[in-house]
Amino acid sequence: MGPRVLPRLVPRKSLVLKLAVLLGAVWLTVAFLLSAEQRAGSLGVGTGEDVGVNMAGNLVDSNFLGDDGPGAQPFIASRTHHRESPAAPPRGAPDGPENGGGVLAAPKSPEELDASKKEELYGEMGKPVVLGNLTADVKKLVDEGWAKNAFNQYVSDLISVHRKLPDPRDHWCKEPGRYRENLPQTSVIVCFHNEAWSVLLRTVHSVLDRSPAHLIKEIILVDDFSDMPHLKLQLEEYFTSYPKVRIIRAPKREGLIRARLMGARYATAPVLTYLDSHCECGEGWLEPLLDRIARNKTTVVCPVIDVIDDTTLEFHWRDSDGVSVGGFDWNLQFNWHAVPERERKRHSNSAEPVWSPTMAGGLFSIDKSFFEQLGTYDSGFDIWGGENLELSFKTWMCGGTLEIVPCSHVGHIFRKRSPYKWRSGVNVLKRNSIRLAEVWMDDYAKYYYQRIGKDLGDFGDVSSRRELRRNLGCKSFKWYLDNIYPELFVPGEAVASGEVRNMGYGAKTCLDSPARKNDLHKPAGLYPCHGQGGNQYWMLSKTGEVRRDEACLDYSGQDVILYPCHGSKGNQYWQYHPETMLLQHGSSKKCLAITESKQRLVMEECNSSSPHQRWKFENYDSSKL
Repeated sequence: MGPRVLPRLVPRKSLVLKLAVLLGAVWLTVAFLLSAEQRAGSLGVGTGEDVGVNMAGNLVDSNFLGDDGPGAQPFIASRTHHRESPAAPPRGAPDGPENGGGVLAAPKSPEELDASKKEELYGEMGKPVVLGNLTADVKKLVDEGWAKNAFNQYVSDLISVHRKLPDPRDHWCKEPGRYRENLPQTSVIVCFHNEAWSVLLRTVHSVLDRSPAHLIKEIILVDDFSDMPHLKLQLEEYFTSYPKVRIIRAPKREGLIRARLMGARYATAPVLTYLDSHCECGEGWLEPLLDRIARNKTTVVCPVIDVIDDTTLEFHWRDSDGVSVGGFDWNLQFNWHAVPERERKRHSNSAEPVWSPTMAGGLFSIDKSFFEQLGTYDSGFDIWGGENLELSFKTWMCGGTLEIVPCSHVGHIFRKRSPYKWRSGVNVLKRNSIRLAEVWMDDYAKYYYQRIGKDLGDFGDVSSRRELRRNLGCKSFKWYLDNIYPELFVPGEAVASGEVRNMGYGAKTCLDSPARKNDLHKPAGLYPCHGQGGNQYWMLSKTGEVRRDEACLDYSGQDVILYPCHGSKGNQYWQYHPETMLLQHGSSKKCLAITESKQRLVMEECNSSSPHQRWKFENYDSSKL
């Protein structure tokens, strides 16, 4: 039996062994294929997911890091349809660059953008991005962006960092031979603190994309002690492929003024160009600025500052006929006004550079050696404020020229509030302004002091700045007013200046109105007299204007409002009768009065026996009439 069984048992054992080997091989093959598929799926290969590579060579999921290419349809929210935006990571994905979870995928070059016309990019050619009906999750993201940045970060994140803009330049600017061939190089300095990722990148790329490469020596990003993760390693990795971009980090919070000085110390080009961190440079923006400095190194130049809407990021531009120049009021606040007729007569074309009494301060180019000769900024200035007027005054008074260049356009997001917090209890703008007035404004400083209740406080030591002015042989502030800004109304020429107190109902109520741009065309107000100047500081001019610097009381038959002073009398002409204390409107012949509630100004038929129609002007001097 044994011998007969053995021949059958041996092949059966061999077959089992063969099957076991085969099954093992199949199992290993399947396991390998499944593993490979899983890895491919995680990278988006064959799954329909987009994969980008960041500047460090790491793979990055573009679903949560944002797309800049034409194939990326930016998100427009609605109740029925939405696509996850770069600002909204999908469930399970790490946080995006705003929260330190990754680096944006490398943006496509302008050539790559031009190569693909599949879909229209949002915000292209400066068009607005308007969000539709928002889901609750998306609205939360939008609100968070506003809270962090004081502009619509969510919309900004949808727009390519290479977006194209309209070319607002006049034909005069583009004529052959308009600018010198051998222009100096510039160091572009951009200071930032906790700036939004997309806005900062768009600022830098607009410089790189729209400037002749040989004119950009470097772009210096000065980080003023940001604490948002996306501005740390992620930012450094992003710019590793851009050798002209350097990042300088402050070891503590310095503020805008000292951050700019830090950038200047590291700059190596002969010209410094300062930009804010939420800008977009227009086509051909740089050459017109450098050309003016090449012709005269004591010329300080500013581009036309176009408005980028803080909600839709629409690019609003003006042609050369709509250019404004800078001024200031006696609160030492910068303002814009039309190019004076005397300046227009100096030019044959509206696109030619125009003289400007002051600069806004955020965007300008200056020869580095001339900047140093002028003493750069006052190192005693803290954080921000007043530095633009200081540089403007000393440029003109110490041998330079300040110009607005209509051929150069740079867009800027104007925020309605500052998203940044500083130590409380310190009025840095006031302190800086007092230092400015002490050094540069001579006897005219008193007009500012009157507006702050003559409360100068501790403004520090200014002896070195006064010595700088003496050493430079600078002209007087009177020369500046007479020759550079003769349009400015000088309070010393006013018949009265100070509070305007109503004598009715206890004689404790004063005219009180802010005179900012947003306050114009609104009814003038009343408030208990406080003797601290400010909104209660008024002037009565020789020509019958009741002024809050460049705003005047105006009556056209309804409310008494503040309106920009026009110098044509009419609705702004008032006659003050010191013997009766009545303030009579010139054309209507009615008199200014207050209601019994002391809440409103009204116009009434004149009655000298009515105390609520009687007004006392502080520092009234009839000899000035």
